[in-house]
Amino acid sequence: MSTVPEAFDRHAAVYDRLVGANPGYHEHLALSARRLGLADRGAGLRLLDMGCGTGASTAALLAAYPEAEIVAADASAEMLAEARRKPWPDTVTFVHAPLDGLAEAGVRGPFDGVLAAYLVRNLPDRDEGIATLTSLLAPGAPLALHEYSVRDSLRSRLVWTVVAWTVIIPLGRWHSGSSDIYRYLWRSVLAFDGVSALTRRLSAAGLDAVQVLPVDGWQRGIVHTVLGRRPAGTA
Repeated sequence: MSTVPEAFDRHAAVYDRLVGANPGYHEHLALSARRLGLADRGAGLRLLDMGCGTGASTAALLAAYPEAEIVAADASAEMLAEARRKPWPDTVTFVHAPLDGLAEAGVRGPFDGVLAAYLVRNLPDRDEGIATLTSLLAPGAPLALHEYSVRDSLRSRLVWTVVAWTVIIPLGRWHSGSSDIYRYLWRSVLAFDGVSALTRRLSAAGLDAVQVLPVDGWQRGIVHTVLGRRPAGTA
């Protein structure tokens, strides 16, 4: 398969229809956004949605923290184009940039909270990526990774494979005419960290209060919110 951003470019036009058919998809993003635990509807806060795609995670942040300033970034130009077609308040800004290109695009920390949904699994260097996300946080600010992780559970791997090959891949092929990105999704989830390894990566990056929280529905044990917080007092 070509690079991940290019693959998402090709499937951007049908992406919302596909995820909309996934029970719990938007509810679980909203849950991970709320789990950042920010106060006062986000008033006076600056948040980053890294890997925003077509804006589903951005909408989740906005619903949870309607008074915050939100910067939403993604490496796929076509996914961002889909996001920008939707109505947004002036407090939401979309930026075309990969994680390692944020500074060149004029995006710099500190942020009072960061949400990264389905991002870290697709990074070429996950430790470097998590370190970059950590560096963007203000002291004491939280990071929420919303991500698939099945490696630590045989049951979760089996459920994921069955759902991928009976629902996700056929549905993706039917809507888009190609199954490449959906087969990549299946493989990448199986190859990705278990939650134990992922929490170790967050701790190694200097985050504390690291924890893993579940979602409900068929994604329980498959999709997780992984939370960490930059220690207060760090430069």
